[in-house]
Amino acid sequence: MSPHDSLASRWSHTLDRWVERCCVILLAALVITVWVGILARYVLPWNLTFTEELARYLMIWVALLAISIGICRRQHVGMLVLFDRLPLFAKRFLALAFDLVGIAFFAVMFVYSLTYVERGFSQSTMIFGVAKGYPYLIIPIASGVACLQLALAAIRDLQRSAPQPALDRS
Repeated sequence: MSPHDSLASRWSHTLDRWVERCCVILLAALVITVWVGILARYVLPWNLTFTEELARYLMIWVALLAISIGICRRQHVGMLVLFDRLPLFAKRFLALAFDLVGIAFFAVMFVYSLTYVERGFSQSTMIFGVAKGYPYLIIPIASGVACLQLALAAIRDLQRSAPQPALDRS
């Protein structure tokens, strides 16, 4: 990152690094959990029923958090064949329009997920017996981070001469 990067770009990359670290930790925990579950089921005489439920929640957490990484790096799915052929003004307008639609989507998801989390605290998980609200917390967290990354990406694109479909990580 060069010293000439904008404040929005620096914030976006800092947030991206922290989310990336969380994803790595959660993914490592997921791999260990799955391997312990396999060992417990087929190799060792352990009765560890929690591994399936924990692996499921960890996988969902990693997948939802990784959305903001794709947003920051502009590596989410897109039709670049058409986008690259448009004039600069159309590229800027289209990129901003897609970012605003994404922000609206994740904002709605954030708001509705708060009610979902609240209801989850009155239910408990099958094996752990803890309130489902705790695993459900990832929905507002991930949608909030995605909203923030989309806003920062839109600002970053507006400050550049042309919107970039994918960030270089060099």
